[in-house]
Amino acid sequence: MIAGPCVIESREHTLKMAEAICTIADPLNIAFIFKSSYDKANRTSIRSYRGPGLDDGLKILEAVKANTGVPVLTDVHNPAEARAAAQVVDVLQIPAFLCRQTDLLVAAAQTGKPVNVKKGQFLGPEKVSSIVEKLKTSGACEILITERGTMFGYDRLVVDMSAIPIMQRLGYPVIFDGTHSVQVPGKPGGLTGGQREFSPPLIRAAVAAGCDGLFMEVHDDVDHAKSDAATQWPLDRLNEVLTQVCRIRDALKELR
Repeated sequence: MIAGPCVIESREHTLKMAEAICTIADPLNIAFIFKSSYDKANRTSIRSYRGPGLDDGLKILEAVKANTGVPVLTDVHNPAEARAAAQVVDVLQIPAFLCRQTDLLVAAAQTGKPVNVKKGQFLGPEKVSSIVEKLKTSGACEILITERGTMFGYDRLVVDMSAIPIMQRLGYPVIFDGTHSVQVPGKPGGLTGGQREFSPPLIRAAVAAGCDGLFMEVHDDVDHAKSDAATQWPLDRLNEVLTQVCRIRDALKELR
């Protein structure tokens, strides 16, 4: 599971969230990678909070590693950021809107770090093969592919569970993003809305479809989160969802 607040809000809050998610994931025997972004470069409004920036953000993520011992992941938006972030984080993430940016993919691959690429909302699952080829050709050995819904009509996201086995044919783990998949982009007022209540059924369906892991943005006070407040999953309800999916995972093992 890749999980954490959408954006770094403060050092204290980030450390608190990392420790809290650890205490939930460990008893369930779920491997946990902490995620938070030092910069949200694709916010709808120019007035939206973006984060502390590269330098301060990486210092906070470094503190998370030191305090909890868990690996950390963050988004990168350009080749220079990829090289800098690789000095601290364990996994580099390519945002969905940037998944076809060749220079960024090449730079991330050349760091030698695992790369999690989020499938663009504008791509069908078959098109991911070209992204993977760019990463492989540039030296990436460990690749993750994250499904986060596909855009239909006017910003309407639809999750096609067949995308999971289709992308698994490429030979790499496929992660399901249970929070961005319920986004409703471009709401009035320059905000991104969402339908949080649909996250659990989609997550359960993705695990039943055989996804290799989950991506969830998690917050302890979703109503006051500084980014993606409408879709982040409440910390106090995380154990409930994970317990359910573990039961589905175990049932699948018995069927096999």
